[in-house]
Amino acid sequence: MAKRKIALIGVGKIAIDQHLPVIDASDDFELAATVSTRGIGHRDVPVFRTAAELYEAMPEVNLVSVCTPPSVRHAIVREALAAGKDVMMEKPPTTTISEIEDLIAYAKRLDRVLFQTWHSQYNAAVERTKAILAEEGVKSVRIDWRESVRKWHPGQDWVWEAGGFGVCDPGINAMSIFSKIMPFPVFVGASRLTFPANRQSPVDVEVSFKSGQPHQPDMSAGFNWLEESGEIWTVHVVTGTGTDLKLEGGGRRLKINGETVLEHGDEEYAGIYDRFADLLDAHESDVDMAPFKLIADMFLLGARENGPDFNW
Repeated sequence: MAKRKIALIGVGKIAIDQHLPVIDASDDFELAATVSTRGIGHRDVPVFRTAAELYEAMPEVNLVSVCTPPSVRHAIVREALAAGKDVMMEKPPTTTISEIEDLIAYAKRLDRVLFQTWHSQYNAAVERTKAILAEEGVKSVRIDWRESVRKWHPGQDWVWEAGGFGVCDPGINAMSIFSKIMPFPVFVGASRLTFPANRQSPVDVEVSFKSGQPHQPDMSAGFNWLEESGEIWTVHVVTGTGTDLKLEGGGRRLKINGETVLEHGDEEYAGIYDRFADLLDAHESDVDMAPFKLIADMFLLGARENGPDFNW
């Protein structure tokens, strides 16, 4: 079968590091064009400054992968759907829940495929953990998600603006794993968000969770964006039967009672493109709202604290 032609809208760090290499290696997709306000291209494919220019020049391209910052994504995705395109979206989906709900309804009305990606869910270790918790239950969960904003978002001031999510941009990856593996719904109980005095989004978050379970497992998470010793992306679970589970490396390594039982490389973005291909074959959308709602509730319930200025 011929590869599907797909255009990439937004050519920033995540697109360059992940999306473009995966598309280049894909058996299902072929890069047809890029859309970049800065004129960034890839290999010899056409480059357009706006999506409207792409749609006019190359109407045969029916698929787009949107990798822009979330603040402009609602308008871009709506434009793509209106132009008859099926759409894959990077995370976080949009800046508000109302916007993503509008896109879900709009895609359904136009009979287009809309796929909200959560790349951290596409790890075999995450699936194994989900299966274990479904059988053994949950006694406690502690999530630690610490990384360097200077490494992962160098010079990108939009992450510090209102609607930029701050440390909740990587933290939503933790929530995508958390909501995926838990055998029951979880809710934010309380949260504390620390903002640099000169910025509009948080650099540090501490949150506790609750559930409707009679035994009320102890569940909490901490996100920090100033970790310079290396990435700490860990989900630590004690099951209802006492098994000690650790998902490390963002979901790529599973330890059971201290022993590594499953470890693999970075297959996440290949996984989301495989999933997109399956959704296109079935002509079905897939928009999981759970991680986004948890992050939104952290802001709604968050006690705000001011911290030192942040400067690059």
